[in-house]
Amino acid sequence: ANSPSVERLLAAGAILIGKTNMDQFATGLVGTRSPYGVARNPFDAAYIPGGSSSGAAVSVASGLVSVALGTDTGGSGRVPAAFNNIVGLKPTRGLISGAGIVPACRSIETVSIFALTVPDARRVFDVARGYDAHDPFSRQHALAPEEVVTPIRFGIPDRGSLDFFGDAEAAALFDAAVRRLGESGTVDSSIDYAPFSELNQLLFKGPWLAERYGALRHIVDGRPDALLPVTRVILEGGRSISGADVFAAQQRCEVLKRQIAALWQRIDVLVVPTTGTIYRIDEIEADPLDRNYKLGTYTNFVNLADLAAVAIPAGFRPNGLPFGITLLAPAFSDHRLATIAARVHDAGGWPLGARAARHVAIQGRP
Repeated sequence: ANSPSVERLLAAGAILIGKTNMDQFATGLVGTRSPYGVARNPFDAAYIPGGSSSGAAVSVASGLVSVALGTDTGGSGRVPAAFNNIVGLKPTRGLISGAGIVPACRSIETVSIFALTVPDARRVFDVARGYDAHDPFSRQHALAPEEVVTPIRFGIPDRGSLDFFGDAEAAALFDAAVRRLGESGTVDSSIDYAPFSELNQLLFKGPWLAERYGALRHIVDGRPDALLPVTRVILEGGRSISGADVFAAQQRCEVLKRQIAALWQRIDVLVVPTTGTIYRIDEIEADPLDRNYKLGTYTNFVNLADLAAVAIPAGFRPNGLPFGITLLAPAFSDHRLATIAARVHDAGGWPLGARAARHVAIQGRP
């Protein structure tokens, strides 16, 4: 049987090419944690492709497919978009059925969509979404009106909260992206990032590891040799988390969500770097846990905070590696957010994916 999202796309005329590689059990943002090898970054094979939905993003960037489905728990549908110069649309949780997905954190994960442009991603989203009575996490809710009030009020984290982990080129590209935002709206650069940062701690260094362990306990406990060592270490971390820890974290999560909700009185969209930096494969192998965690600095909180997100390209480093930003908005504002993200992406005028970028370089065009 097909997942409902796949079934809807096939009924609409989609051609299914195949399944893609990814981090084992969606445990990682790097794209290197797979028994089947690494889906190579098409810009430079020495660098990670991003994960967990690595193969899906590489397939779109390389021109093998027009669009691809991924999953997103803490950034798996956005980090690969940034590293492959494509769009990653992370819908509001529950709008696309999760039936058929091998669960990681079932209560907060969602199907995500990769494409070269925001309109393409949105078109797939509109076909794939729909209430599913067989999915206990499916949600019935009307989407907010699409109309965008101008000027758009963009918010970015305060300067003290931004961390690019020594990557000055990424910092410069983000500053350039913020300047472009100022040309089409207003920019509030005083957003307190503390609630988002605390949610990050709750997800992959806190009690939500218990849900991840619970979903895969039959493998962690019964077939540990089937897991890569780094995957096993992460999943086993959920064993010692108590029920009291989980309930305390859930309650704290609600407090932080209220704090975040107040922001939408000041801004329409929060804009963050999709990642603060990118790493080579050998750098991840040397420090697989901490560097993976750093990649989630601007992504891990999103599903816990119940936000919609669209990751878009935002330029290239001098060495040709892409950089991306992510636009965030409240749940069920998916259509309005996509409209804004498309405007921002179009204004950048970047080549699409990896094939176009190489073609431009070969022709010597600006």
